[in-house]
Amino acid sequence: MDAKLPLSGLKVLELGQLIAGPFTTRILAEFGAEVVKVEPPGKGDPLRHWRYMYKGVSLWWRVQSRNKKSITVNLKDPDGQKVIKDLVKECDILVENFRPGTLEKWNLGYEELSAINPRLIMVRVSGYGQTGPYRDKPGFGSVGEAMGGIRHLTGYPDRPPTRVGISLGDSLAALYAVIGTLMAVYCRDVKKSGKGQVVDVALYEAVFSLMESMVPEYDKYRYVRERTGSVLPGIAPSNTYVCRDGKYIVIGGNGDSIFKRLMRAIGRQDLADDPRLEDNSGRVKHMEMIDRAIEAWTRNKTLKEALEWMDKHQVPAGPIYSVEDMMGDPHFLERGMIEEFPLNGETLKVPGIVPKLSDTPGQTRWLGPELGEHTERVLKEWAGYDDEKIEELKRKGTISTPADPKPAPS
Repeated sequence: MDAKLPLSGLKVLELGQLIAGPFTTRILAEFGAEVVKVEPPGKGDPLRHWRYMYKGVSLWWRVQSRNKKSITVNLKDPDGQKVIKDLVKECDILVENFRPGTLEKWNLGYEELSAINPRLIMVRVSGYGQTGPYRDKPGFGSVGEAMGGIRHLTGYPDRPPTRVGISLGDSLAALYAVIGTLMAVYCRDVKKSGKGQVVDVALYEAVFSLMESMVPEYDKYRYVRERTGSVLPGIAPSNTYVCRDGKYIVIGGNGDSIFKRLMRAIGRQDLADDPRLEDNSGRVKHMEMIDRAIEAWTRNKTLKEALEWMDKHQVPAGPIYSVEDMMGDPHFLERGMIEEFPLNGETLKVPGIVPKLSDTPGQTRWLGPELGEHTERVLKEWAGYDDEKIEELKRKGTISTPADPKPAPS
């Protein structure tokens, strides 16, 4: 393990699967934590088989599980539960995203594990949280997006609610899980409480936290924000405009001085000088008029021409990129946002690491591992098991290892 990485030395046990829990540990692993992912013997995380497959393994898996070690343990088996308890003795953080009560059913709840290791931080990601009347309901990211408010606001007012084309709710919950984890580590290690705690993240709450001033606006004015398409409610101008070549440009001219620059750039000095449009509150009342003026200009420019002109006049603007556009963009490349990494004698391009740290940046050290690739090494190093103990667990079916295990990365 590279000691220069900021989370080097932290040992993390991941019991989750699919997206929210594993995305949490992916970020921790990218910045140096030793993450051991626990998977069911023979099957592994379902994400291994989601979306596009390459040589029998999901390409998403290779990214989501980079820098992690994979071990297999049957969590429903008492012997497997004993394995987890032995690993927890050496563990700083345990991340799980099962339905609340599942770990308790397996005798692996926080009370039991913290009695073994009082320093243990347990990060629990679920649909509705560990308490409340909905705690036992199954919850996926899509449901969290719906209940958290973002689906109600996404789309056009004359059409049904739509979704963003990624697992947004899961990813947001994972980001909060990382934040909560680092807070708990800081409290334990820097403020020297010496004690672990539970980090409780609910998918719907992670989405709900992004809803800006929605709650106070409803409380005082009974205002219910609705779908508005590409317009940002209450902010003007900020929209998407079509260009002469059929491509779209996003322009944000909602700062007072930026608005004046934008109007001058499109030849509308009259609007730049209009006292009704001096500030955002005035512009919001005339949003449609302003948007018509901007699009009348963009329709006579190609996307490239429009972008160059906006840049010249210091107006925030950008294209709507597909992944194909990103892969060749010089800024993405210069910032290291497209990495190329060895995979089975070939190479695979993967997304770069966020955020950028000046002295201790994160790293991709290896791509997502094979199922159970590190079982023997982790059980020996963390739990002190010998070969005889490992063979016994194999015979019982409690664990499994690949037929030809690869050397585990250090």
